[in-house]
Amino acid sequence: MSVNFNNRDPVYLQIIRYFKEKIAIGELEPGEEIPSRRELANRLKVNPNTAQRAYKEMEEQGLIYTERNLPSKITTDTEILGRVRDELIIEAVDTFVGSVRSINVPVDELLELVRKKYLESDGEA
Repeated sequence: MSVNFNNRDPVYLQIIRYFKEKIAIGELEPGEEIPSRRELANRLKVNPNTAQRAYKEMEEQGLIYTERNLPSKITTDTEILGRVRDELIIEAVDTFVGSVRSINVPVDELLELVRKKYLESDGEA
């Protein structure tokens, strides 16, 4: 488990994003146990309170659940899991659009450039 932390965003939000990305790509399966808060803090070399805050937020979002003294697990709620992927895609598109809007590229040209680049990175172009 490795997170490349940046200096812009709070660490607990970066931990949440890490879990969302792993859920979206299927590396974390529904119902899968995740490390304890203390174990996560040790693995990532972060303050235990930071790990606690990330887990609390993920529980509030329904991404994980904890039953009594058992380990926390990834949700099995397919609606929530589907929203995770959609949220990451929309966030990426918003960031991209915000960064290219000032260049005034026509939408058709932009879509074609995106299609080519996407296929190139997939080895299909």
